[in-house]
Amino acid sequence: MMNYQFKKNEHIVSKKLMENLFKGDSSHTMAAFPLRVVYMDTTASNSTEPAIQVLFSVAKRHFKHAVDRNRVKRQLREAYRLNRHLLVDNLPADRHLAIAFIWLSDSHAPSELIHARVRHLMKQIAHS
Repeated sequence: MMNYQFKKNEHIVSKKLMENLFKGDSSHTMAAFPLRVVYMDTTASNSTEPAIQVLFSVAKRHFKHAVDRNRVKRQLREAYRLNRHLLVDNLPADRHLAIAFIWLSDSHAPSELIHARVRHLMKQIAHS
């Protein structure tokens, strides 16, 4: 049975990890409009850390109202939650990833489009 849970420990909360993700030399990026993904291989500090940690970002310059930013982040989280098995199933046991999904558009998008883009990007990450 598929595990569709997106638990708290799968969120990136460490400032150090965020800095390494965006400023590190080992980071990779790819885009599928309206999304950009930045990801890098990480090392697990302990055995309880999940294999994949994720960050979702929607800039204030794209959506001035928090309700609009929150809606897009909710759509992104749902798309990731339902499609994360594409990464988990194809990830070697010793590989750990930090992934940031960044919204690039100034307008809302339908959930089907977001799901398709997230699926596409996750397949590319899995095969890299």
